Amino acid sequence: MTPLQSVAQAPVPLEKAVVVGGGIVGVCCALYLQREGYAVTLIDPAAAGDSTAKWSCGQMAVGEVIPLSKPGILKKIPGWLLDQKGPLALRPSALPGILPWFLRFLACARHSKIAEIAQDMATLTHHVYDDYAPLLAACPDKTLMGERPVIEVFDTPSGIEHEREHLELRKALGFKSQVLDAGAIADLEPALAGKFSHGLLFSDWRAVSDTQGFIAALTQSFIEQGGARVRGQVKRIDEVADRASGVTLANGERFAADHVVIAAGTGSRQFFEQLGEQVPLAGIAGYQVLLPNPGVEFRHSVIYADGGFCFSPMTRGLQIGGTIEFAGRNAEPNFKRAEIILEKARKILPRLQLDSSEYGVGYRPFLPDTKPVIDRSARFSNVFLAFGHGQLGLTLGATTGRLITDMVAGRTPAQDLTPFSAKRFALVGGHA
Repeated sequence: MTPLQSVAQAPVPLEKAVVVGGGIVGVCCALYLQREGYAVTLIDPAAAGDSTAKWSCGQMAVGEVIPLSKPGILKKIPGWLLDQKGPLALRPSALPGILPWFLRFLACARHSKIAEIAQDMATLTHHVYDDYAPLLAACPDKTLMGERPVIEVFDTPSGIEHEREHLELRKALGFKSQVLDAGAIADLEPALAGKFSHGLLFSDWRAVSDTQGFIAALTQSFIEQGGARVRGQVKRIDEVADRASGVTLANGERFAADHVVIAAGTGSRQFFEQLGEQVPLAGIAGYQVLLPNPGVEFRHSVIYADGGFCFSPMTRGLQIGGTIEFAGRNAEPNFKRAEIILEKARKILPRLQLDSSEYGVGYRPFLPDTKPVIDRSARFSNVFLAFGHGQLGLTLGATTGRLITDMVAGRTPAQDLTPFSAKRFALVGGHA
């Protein structure tokens, strides 16, 4: 062989990554890992798009950084227990099991804590559109992300006044809002003309064209770029010494991996014992009604603040919902909550057509401080955690995918992830 001759080098095998959970956070993690050059397998028992985010309002709620816990919330708990028709309900049977979580939740109701959480969340939500841009650019459908802002309406001016402090905090963090009167609401949303005189316009929020279709399109893009999506239930993480070697499904099938990402929403809890994590993750039910032929046209996603739900126009119909219920682990859905939503919506819009309506529920993975976990496992250095996004899974899917991929690749993420550590819930003695 002369010096000019060369031997063909065997291709270096790609490192393998397995993402557990095929919802919006999981598929975004898979897409970002794929962009980094990993061979990615995405595993979920449900069909693409059939996840918690399907039954959401579909908003890119970039300014929704204020936690659910607010001053005075303790006084509202008796009402939640007594009034099961309210925007937020607490099943009496759920109270014993959820009490430790609730105490942590109430501890976040201080003004100083709310400001701290909002500042932490803003470090993520300011990057939402930039992080989604490359993922959406690879999808053939360029209408997946809508261009119109989101509207919030109130029954009385006191609704806006009640939110004044939090609106000022959002403004200080760089998020926009504009007060709307009756004329402005009617111009923006003719379906609500004469119905409301007080509202807000969130000009930096957007809504997707269809929650199910959005996730399905991203999943299809992942597959077309060489990714593998497997329908199955992960039973355990396989381990060798202090590292994960892959996962095993309930049917015994095994998938080897150099890296494992747990992004299964409330389903992530099943891995906590093996991972040694003590994270108070709760599933809070959010109910929706889909009207395929509503007979009423909406131009924007509209939040009805006093009703506790949202009108979300989508390609598959008008979705109405968002009401929250603390129901307890493994509780059966109470679709009377969806009927309550529909009853309230018809009082506003009597012409709503209910033919072929479909009810749905999504269990939002909430942590007491309403911040997600975006972290590396303390036990396995090659297992990464991406769950607990609450009502912001759709909003933060791509940003979480980018940050997880930075960690997998050994880079220091641009954002400080200390506020999103799984370890933030540990107390002295290791009890969460």
